[in-house]
Amino acid sequence: MTRRDDTSAFYNDNAQTYATRDRKSPTTRLDAFLADLPEQARILELGCGGGQDCAYMLSKGFDVTPTDGSAELARQAEKLIDRTVKVMRFEELSAREEFDGVWAEASLLHVPRADLPGILTLIRNALKHGGVFHASFKAGTAEGQDDFGRYYNYPSREWLQELLIAGSWKDVSIREADGGGYDGKPTRWLYVTARK
Repeated sequence: MTRRDDTSAFYNDNAQTYATRDRKSPTTRLDAFLADLPEQARILELGCGGGQDCAYMLSKGFDVTPTDGSAELARQAEKLIDRTVKVMRFEELSAREEFDGVWAEASLLHVPRADLPGILTLIRNALKHGGVFHASFKAGTAEGQDDFGRYYNYPSREWLQELLIAGSWKDVSIREADGGGYDGKPTRWLYVTARK
């Protein structure tokens, strides 16, 4: 099994537990993201998990396209949001200038470091000119796996900043904050916002 297979297996095997866990909603980050978008903007959500963020954005009147790489998690999200979740891996993203915003909360952190530049290019291609991108990553210095066998790219702020600037992103901002995760361990998070 590859690292990617281990990560996918975790989410498929634990979908219900993961989707229905007690999770603090990132409403402050969501509100900041949504405030940068036009009314009823089209949003692509990459890695919707249990669907809570999608439900929030829908409640605010936005047109959200939720996606997840796990078919089992997608089914869990569909129960919450009562709409279809597209089962899609990041590298399958083929949209061109369709979305005003891309929301990728705690999802791109599973992309192998070597693949991240290409995935960021696909995301940039999917955005309209001036479109807004949000993502969050667990901070670190080297890629690795957690106690559940999930792969993480664990970037440093500097590494991520350089990668985004090299990819022609504008208005790149990376905020750091302490928090937690599904594993219950203290986590240093990097919150990225950028524009096409």
